Amino acid sequence: MEQIITSDNASQSQPETATRAVDGRALARRSLTALLTAAALTYALDIGTKLVAVSRLEGREPVAVAGRVLTLQVFRNSGAAFSSGQAFTAVFTVISVAVVVVIARVARRLQSFPWAVALGLLLGGALGNLTDRIFRAPGVFRGHVVDFISVEHFAVFNLADSAIVCGGALAVLLSFLGTSLDGSASQDLQGRRILAPR
Repeated sequence: MEQIITSDNASQSQPETATRAVDGRALARRSLTALLTAAALTYALDIGTKLVAVSRLEGREPVAVAGRVLTLQVFRNSGAAFSSGQAFTAVFTVISVAVVVVIARVARRLQSFPWAVALGLLLGGALGNLTDRIFRAPGVFRGHVVDFISVEHFAVFNLADSAIVCGGALAVLLSFLGTSLDGSASQDLQGRRILAPR
């Protein structure tokens, strides 16, 4: 009797394993799609707003959005996000390239929608500022990033900077909550809820 039960369990486990594999591949495709969508939208918005800011705001008086607290004014930033580290332009270019490479490698095992959004924001922001580093003056990999959102007593930044900060904050939150890139933590939690007595 024990041998029969064992063989039945083995035969049942094979379809279950195959189903999980198919579900995992589908989830990976959806996560990758979400990552690329978030990155593309972030990148398009960042580049578009920079083009508009340069054409309509550069060399002109600041445009008040909320008095002096929030204004629109173009600054050329040779440093990192929020105008920091302006003496290390080439270093930040290398860091941006490294971020893009790391996210591209991590995306292969991504099966979590929240992580896909976080990495998409980071990727889109990094690519947005990297585009400035490559194509803007004073030269390739030394270009100055266009910043145009000025908050009084805080900093001047752009949408790429905002996306990087939001994506980083979301990544920290997901790590704190124990959510892994492949979604295993959330699946384990669901399993415990199903097995828990009612």
